[in-house]
Amino acid sequence: MHPIHQTSRRGFLKTAGAATLSALAANYPRRVLGGEEPLEKIKPTADTLIVLFMGGGMASTETFDPKRYAPFEAGMKPDKYLSTFPSIDTVVDSIKISKGLERLAKVMDRGALIRTYTAGDLGFILHTRHQYQWHTGYAPPQTVAAPHIGGIVARTLGPRDPALPAFINIGQRFDVGEGEELKSFHASGFLGSEFGPFNIPYPDQAAESVKPPAGMSPGRFQDRNKLYRKLLDSSPIGRHGSAYQRDSLLRSMDNAHRLLSSPAAKAFDLSLEPKESLAKYVPEGFDPGKLGASLIRDGSYEKQTIGRFGLGCLLARRLTEAGARFIEVGTEYIPFLNWDTHENGHTKLVNMKNMIDGPVSQLVLDLEERGLLNRTLIVLASEFSRDALIEGKPDKKVKDQVDVPEIINDLKNYGMHRHFTDAGSVLLFGGGIKKGHLHGVTADERPCKTLKDRVVIEDLHATLFHALGISPKTAYEIEQRPFYVTRDGLGKPIKELFA
Repeated sequence: MHPIHQTSRRGFLKTAGAATLSALAANYPRRVLGGEEPLEKIKPTADTLIVLFMGGGMASTETFDPKRYAPFEAGMKPDKYLSTFPSIDTVVDSIKISKGLERLAKVMDRGALIRTYTAGDLGFILHTRHQYQWHTGYAPPQTVAAPHIGGIVARTLGPRDPALPAFINIGQRFDVGEGEELKSFHASGFLGSEFGPFNIPYPDQAAESVKPPAGMSPGRFQDRNKLYRKLLDSSPIGRHGSAYQRDSLLRSMDNAHRLLSSPAAKAFDLSLEPKESLAKYVPEGFDPGKLGASLIRDGSYEKQTIGRFGLGCLLARRLTEAGARFIEVGTEYIPFLNWDTHENGHTKLVNMKNMIDGPVSQLVLDLEERGLLNRTLIVLASEFSRDALIEGKPDKKVKDQVDVPEIINDLKNYGMHRHFTDAGSVLLFGGGIKKGHLHGVTADERPCKTLKDRVVIEDLHATLFHALGISPKTAYEIEQRPFYVTRDGLGKPIKELFA
């Protein structure tokens, strides 16, 4: 068995930690040519990339690839349904999606839908391993700290506005379940701290992240910064890290200070957004007039999460207007919550679709209205899909993680509770992508596998990079070898997706 199949969560962390230390000890990651051939010159169709990540496994047949529907009834068998929601029409005649996504159905003529994204074969399914692969393009563990796609974009293209971080990550906390695993790829890896994410776990508090701590005068804040710089030489990084990594950390601090005094900081302040605009990004009954910590922490968990993602999309729009380069907004991955539907799949999906339907469609419309959609690529994706019965792929099944009763008598067992990796949906808008386009064909009956136009992660990443004008053969030297931005430089952009 391949070693990766035997990697436990603890092993994953151990290897990721070792890779991080190797990154700290590494020299400057020099950009190198893509093999013997010169890199292809690509005319970019997008200036900004927004990733909307549905962490936890978004069931494709419940969202953007609906199949045979059967409503819940006590005594039904789980093989009776492929979708627990009926399909609905969209503004594109050839595309149907799932009930609960009515607002997205109205903007499908602005984008393209991939139905055949196939996740990697990583053995026993651990969400953070597949999320690691989705965000870096490489299957863990790696011998070096692989950079997040946002870090690659930041290093290769730099910021659009010098005052704004080139890589902004919204909505994911790292003090929740599997937080350490999440940290291992929400980073710039060996590229250096200056290309790492500017993390905003609570979008309503984004304005606080670009101000000195409450009660601290600017002078005291500057004194603390000078002291930190002195302490850096005696820290573990100072003792063991390379000069490049130390300088990269200092440059990241300089970038943060530049933002504090820049007019661009206003883009982070959602209190400046008109109330009627705020209301378009949050669900009915959610009070957009109450910004602050109470907005997130009061009420039910579902309403908290829905509000956070909606405000994250609004923040992404404001940052795009201000000149951001790369933004990720997540629905937040927490084991057994949100898209991680190990039980109560149907009822959880009602909430999750309510979470994304309004904010994502409004983000598309707002950017279009402002003349920004053509140069902004929006990508909505998840690490894999789900099924009621199959774990893994039809021909590469792995150990079941959820018991599915032969007869369903309880609503909690009605839904897509197992991990399906053979076909999942990816939605793209703007950035030179075809409008109203459908890519890939999946089977209409279980197993709902890919039949035509399979998409793997290196080709999906190559497509995103191509839109930004980055060759998939771009590489950076680490440990005296090239590390390519797509796996071994083999990624090929899906040209059929471009207008």
